[in-house]
Amino acid sequence: MTSFLTGLGPIYPEIIIAIGAMALLMYGVFRPETDANAEATGWLGVLVLATAAMTVALDPPAPASLFEGAFVSDRFTDFAKLLVIAGSAFALMLSFDYFRRVKSLKFEYPVLVLLATVGMLIMVSANDLITLYLGLELQSLALYVLAAFRRDNVKSSEAGLKYFVLGALSSGMLLYGASLIYGYTGSTNFTAIAAVAQGKAAAESLGLIIGLVFLLVGIAFKISAVPFHMWTPDVYEGAPTPVTALFAAAPKIAALALLVRTMHGAFPGLGPQWQQVITLLAIASMLLGAVAAIGQTNIKRLMAYSSIGHVGYALVGLAPNSPEGMQSVLIYLAIYLVMTLGVFAVIVSLHRKEGQVVEIADLAGLSKTNLPLAFALFILLFSLAGIPPLAGFFAKFYVFAAAIKAGLYPLAIIGVLSSVIGAYYYLRVVKVMFFDEAKDKLLPVPRVPGMIVVAASVFVIFFAVFAGPVVDAAAAAAKVFKF
Repeated sequence: MTSFLTGLGPIYPEIIIAIGAMALLMYGVFRPETDANAEATGWLGVLVLATAAMTVALDPPAPASLFEGAFVSDRFTDFAKLLVIAGSAFALMLSFDYFRRVKSLKFEYPVLVLLATVGMLIMVSANDLITLYLGLELQSLALYVLAAFRRDNVKSSEAGLKYFVLGALSSGMLLYGASLIYGYTGSTNFTAIAAVAQGKAAAESLGLIIGLVFLLVGIAFKISAVPFHMWTPDVYEGAPTPVTALFAAAPKIAALALLVRTMHGAFPGLGPQWQQVITLLAIASMLLGAVAAIGQTNIKRLMAYSSIGHVGYALVGLAPNSPEGMQSVLIYLAIYLVMTLGVFAVIVSLHRKEGQVVEIADLAGLSKTNLPLAFALFILLFSLAGIPPLAGFFAKFYVFAAAIKAGLYPLAIIGVLSSVIGAYYYLRVVKVMFFDEAKDKLLPVPRVPGMIVVAASVFVIFFAVFAGPVVDAAAAAAKVFKF
């Protein structure tokens, strides 16, 4: 029995979170339905995620696999899982005050977040097309419900329905691609697929290439890469703000990690083929993310287009198919997670007596009524724009440097130009906060979101001082793949 439990070591984080979700479900069912009990359930959920994160951090660095190679654990999965768990935990912490204000604080919320996180962790460790799909659907089913969590709100219900319909479409495309890949290679395991999908015969196999493209399309939906981004602005705007924060952080990182694992684990021999697709997705995402956000008046829709653009920048690091590119992607994801959670912590804190502030015009004169909050949002937006010496500058520097080293000069140039264009809409928000006539004062910033805003701002400002551990961990994770 002991040896059996020891053998399950690589999957301990998923087991801990799954058992924790079931336990919290029972706890919530048998306790009175009050705000205090719902918040207690949420904090217990954060404790479960922290326990799982400790398990990941203590995981032996040596690669390990379970279930005949369908589930793997290594430095790359550990890095990505820590980011995913952090994203879920902090997004969960942002929800308590928000849902109390809108009278929707329910114990089911943290349970759904934990179940979605289990799916994300399985996605990160997937080394088989079936495991990939199981993780993806477990995550998606929980997120469909979370998007429509405020049942009394028409926009929230609409967001959940749109996400469900388009998510089902993307899953169908992904399954079709997986079936074509299985038909050609005779296996669903990434290692076995990689052994077959190499050489001239594989590169000339139309069925395999089409299957790969459909698989990429399915994953591109999940990371909201252009042209498969159409659900993102509406879902970001309609979903409750803490749910939007979750969407923008953890699932995107899990899906990008899944994309990396799939391309490098199953199709290293078809690098030139998938590099073309990744390059096109990166260019389209960067350009649309920069241009489409200019006309937005709702700050959550603006952040939706911003996240589309940032997915494009992350894909710039994946396109070179090199160790430097892989390292740059991981550094980018770590910095993007902190910046995004910081901005959404500010958005969650923007409340007046009549309700939450989501229109950019309503931020007018924020610097005159709440200077610390305005300064924090200013710093975080400038970091998203990539202005030195903030963390966002280093994130973009690493991915563009990797692209230049690989000779992808047009990709790097388009990325830089997109950053310049994108800086406009971030600057517009700063102009409204600091130079427009002040409006009514906001309600006091809740303690937990305020702490997250402070922590994110400090990280962004002083990233250059303590970048070493992040860069070293990303380099160690990148070495997992052979180039």
